[in-house]
Amino acid sequence: MPLVEHDAALHGWSFLSNYAHVLVCLARDPDITLREIGEQVGVTERAVHRIVCELSAVGVVEKEREGRRNHYTLVLDMPLRHPVEQGKTVGDLLSGLLTRGEMSRVRARIRADKKATSA
Repeated sequence: MPLVEHDAALHGWSFLSNYAHVLVCLARDPDITLREIGEQVGVTERAVHRIVCELSAVGVVEKEREGRRNHYTLVLDMPLRHPVEQGKTVGDLLSGLLTRGEMSRVRARIRADKKATSA
């Protein structure tokens, strides 16, 4: 078990919330299932569903049904909600958590999704 996972399991806390962990999973794979997110984050599928619904309700995540699955698009320019995070966006948060390559792919997918919906 990697040190970071061991430390979080041992002490019962992490620097990031499950909301941030779910955002990272969605950024890395916009076609990921809720079950897969739950496995990666370490929470139930039901908890992931609640988080995704809340993020969708406030406009951070846009969800589109594609056959039997969902495709998720993140709104990177959405401001973070806490006063301590004033002036920062979802994109700023993810930029600190993803590699440059991952962040470039996220932005490219969002541009492609916007072109597809406007066409």
